[in-house]
Amino acid sequence: MKVALITDSTSDLPRPLRERLGVRVVPLYVNLGGRIYRDWEEITPEEIFKKVREGEAFPTTSQPSPEDFQRAYQEALQEADHVLSIHISAKLSGTVQSALLAAQNFPERITVFDSQAASLGIGMMVLRAHELLQAGQALPEVLRELERMRQDHFVRFSVATLEFLKRGGRIGGAQALLGTLLGIKPILTLKEGRVEAAGRARGERKAREEILKDFQAWARGREHIRAFFLYSAEENAVRELKEMVLASGLPVEEALVSELGAVIASHTGPGTYGFYAYSL
Repeated sequence: MKVALITDSTSDLPRPLRERLGVRVVPLYVNLGGRIYRDWEEITPEEIFKKVREGEAFPTTSQPSPEDFQRAYQEALQEADHVLSIHISAKLSGTVQSALLAAQNFPERITVFDSQAASLGIGMMVLRAHELLQAGQALPEVLRELERMRQDHFVRFSVATLEFLKRGGRIGGAQALLGTLLGIKPILTLKEGRVEAAGRARGERKAREEILKDFQAWARGREHIRAFFLYSAEENAVRELKEMVLASGLPVEEALVSELGAVIASHTGPGTYGFYAYSL
């Protein structure tokens, strides 16, 4: 059985990579200044941040429609027997719900998988699924691996300000960090698909050290780890974090470094950096 992969634009996979792999991407939308833009296609995070600095209202985002997914599924099923559709956490977006509604029009031919992740947390699952399918693994085995990754992975990230998460309504359990003192960096994670506080640190360097310490605790006893680094607007902070992780002596390889797309960046703001990791 030939299985096609579909994801949404919040997986933040660079366009050349997803085109090379043949992964179809359904875009989410950014509403800024009364105009609607397709994520990764019609607007960049830099354009959003510039307009907000100039006084534009904070952006809002919306999921693809069921019709968007229906078109993608129809195209994929012309070449494949089944579609595996991997998407952003249902606790962060209605994207999974739109996918499920569209899937009803293709009985037993679409499997929708809630990653309970965002950005490269979705992307790493898409890439792993592609790897396994290319190796000849059947869909049930691929789904078992994705479920394992969903339950057992590492994610930490930091933001320059919690204001974007607050205004976008995605702040979740990180609400407790609002109002922290100037110079205190929030350290965040996703837990069961929801943004949660993982700590706080005084200054950038200390935040990176705390993230590394958490990663070392998670990585203990693991033999082969893949790390996916993400950032918005400013790559320097994630570059330093990446160097710290790769120099840690742990069995970790850099799998990918990618800038956040416009939808995720609309909720995290400029100066966000962090990484996802899983072990084989």
